[in-house]
Amino acid sequence: MTPEPYAALALQMRCDAINGVASEADARQHLLAGIERCGQLLRGAKGFVRTFSGDEVRLVVLPEYFLTSFPMGEPPARWIARACLAPDGPEYEALGRVAQDNAVYLAGNGYETDPHFPDLYFQTSFIIADNGDLVLRYRRLVSMFAPTPHDLLERYLDIYGAEALFPVADTPLGRLACVASEEILYPEISRCLALRGAEVLCHSSSEVGSPLLTPKNIAKRARAYENMVYVVSANSAGIEGIPFPAASTDGASQVVNYKGDVLAAADTGESMCGNAEIDIGALRRVRRKPAMTNLLARQRLELYAATYAGSIYPPNNLLEDGAVPGREHYLAMQQRAIEALVERGVI
Repeated sequence: MTPEPYAALALQMRCDAINGVASEADARQHLLAGIERCGQLLRGAKGFVRTFSGDEVRLVVLPEYFLTSFPMGEPPARWIARACLAPDGPEYEALGRVAQDNAVYLAGNGYETDPHFPDLYFQTSFIIADNGDLVLRYRRLVSMFAPTPHDLLERYLDIYGAEALFPVADTPLGRLACVASEEILYPEISRCLALRGAEVLCHSSSEVGSPLLTPKNIAKRARAYENMVYVVSANSAGIEGIPFPAASTDGASQVVNYKGDVLAAADTGESMCGNAEIDIGALRRVRRKPAMTNLLARQRLELYAATYAGSIYPPNNLLEDGAVPGREHYLAMQQRAIEALVERGVI
């Protein structure tokens, strides 16, 4: 059944960094207080959008690591203890109540533990349904200084299966998927999700605040157009509490339609202005028309297989070392990737 049109909101909210919080107990209270504040902002925004436009907000996307900010050299054990969500922990329960109380599907991003890899954490994007249940968990696949499923690929696939790498949730709002932060710059990730049926990409980001057309903002339009999907992208409204100019990551939360048109965008500061209508019926009609603009139907995937065969960035690299990685490990892996590109004659 095709969903009726609804409003999606990229909720641009301030991130209060957890890095300087004094104790583990205080850090846990910090997380729950952040979720409570998120619920307050969401409730107010949802009511105003309904009054202003007559549209009912059914999907809300939150910024990247909106509860914590990012690690700044903390050892993994410290970051796990203070900043990471347990898959069945109280933070997810509290987020479920926010979704349920506001009758929205809630997408966001944070750092998460995994009982199969107790010494590591993953950056995880999630979607929680309007009944409070988590319906999608996506672990970021490309990261500079954090573990990913690719770094443990063989074991990760043994545990979770291939479908866990590119999950798509079939919901009453259409087929939803997540892309994390700079992964919007990697066309393959969005394409894999689109080829698994994704119609809306929930993009949680914490990115450069600039009046220029930034690489990520170019990529949002490109990924929307080339995959015939909506992109709902939420940026931070600054990061407070770290030695970092707060407004460096601020602004341009937006909704992009399947033609690559920016339907709405926020300026700087906390904002609900990045909201617009999602019309899944219109998207599905366009996807089913033979046309030059139907880029999904014009894909010839066999042509690309040989080029993509083999490795550049080494998979399973954390299985090789067996130790909890530091930044030097990831820099060494990138150097190996550069060497692989040299061997191929790419650079």
